Amino acid sequence: MNSIVVFCGSSEGNDPIVLDKAYSLGREMAERSIKLVYGAARIGVMGKLAQGALDYSGNVIGIIPDFLKHKEVFHDGLTKLIVTENMHERKLKMHDMSEGVIMLPGGYGTLEEFFEMITWAQLGLHQKPIGILNINGFYNNLMGMLKTMVDQGFVKKENYDMILIDHSINGLLDKMRYYKPQHVPKWINKDQL
Repeated sequence: MNSIVVFCGSSEGNDPIVLDKAYSLGREMAERSIKLVYGAARIGVMGKLAQGALDYSGNVIGIIPDFLKHKEVFHDGLTKLIVTENMHERKLKMHDMSEGVIMLPGGYGTLEEFFEMITWAQLGLHQKPIGILNINGFYNNLMGMLKTMVDQGFVKKENYDMILIDHSINGLLDKMRYYKPQHVPKWINKDQL
């Protein structure tokens, strides 16, 4: 795996372990020569993640829509900064430039980005590994809700099983490396999308 898009908060939150793990993930990606693709901010969890990669000579691509360029205080020390016209173009570019997806703690935007990627996988638009780094159980309740959705027939078990979850960086990266994708639904014709 040569590149991973990481979705996470532009805020720091209130758990310092989240920031430490974000930095460590960036460092580990750099040490494994995995390109980091992310939302381009130099603040919050995003900033720690990018700095971890940059401090260890990692390749870091930031992608940000023009209207957020100053609000999210973009990182000016990246390997490459890509400015898009809007949020949708940003997500498409992140998808196109990555071979896998990781979600760290964040807010509404983080969840929205993650769920769009898992929805695209469910529809057969890609077969990339999608992981959650579950720092200090941050996503325990979310996974519980998703299990309820499976139990009540709103999410298929095989689509739930596409989500790789681990509390350790190396554990998650290894799961992603050895991920075997599900079969693409037969009713999807990728050429028509």
